[in-house]
Amino acid sequence: MITFLNTILARFGVIARPIGLGSSGLYFSVAFRLVFALWFGGWGVLAAYTGCYLGAGMLSGMPFDSNLYWSLADVWQVLIPLAAFKAFDANVGLRTKRDLSVFLGFGWLLNNLAVAAWGASTLALGGLAAWHDVPGIFSGWLGGNLVVTMAITPILLRYGTGYLRARKLLVHLLRLRFAQLCKKSFIRSDAFLRLA
Repeated sequence: MITFLNTILARFGVIARPIGLGSSGLYFSVAFRLVFALWFGGWGVLAAYTGCYLGAGMLSGMPFDSNLYWSLADVWQVLIPLAAFKAFDANVGLRTKRDLSVFLGFGWLLNNLAVAAWGASTLALGGLAAWHDVPGIFSGWLGGNLVVTMAITPILLRYGTGYLRARKLLVHLLRLRFAQLCKKSFIRSDAFLRLA
């Protein structure tokens, strides 16, 4: 479901404000991908890559080989903040100033800088954009992502996290429920938990 949503939002963003092949100056899916990765962990990261590959790359006519490495942009987009939230033990519900600082540093600025650089340069490396177009693609990508991420992501994290937590749908709560189920049925759960 989240892969489908990521794909549709990616395609919409690329059509709405294109700045290069498969690239958008207003990539709405970035806000949702980031939230999905923070809520659902590795599943959200996988959905980010697949959604980018299908919605922004394949449906835009990007060659298969270039799309494989170019779509890693969305992996870095969500993996950087996911790792930071885990490393700093920050609450994805953005309950404190410290949580918000982790989000701003890693989920708004650092990841967007890295992804804009990756995406713009890999388009040129793949021969899909001229090197003199890279600064324009980079600035359009970065600016659009900063605006979309700041406008949507904190609201979803602040108000959606509590809703999902109450229904035990966040990835760490799903792991806990799975572990409890495995203990009841005498199945070793630690091997399965590493996969989640």
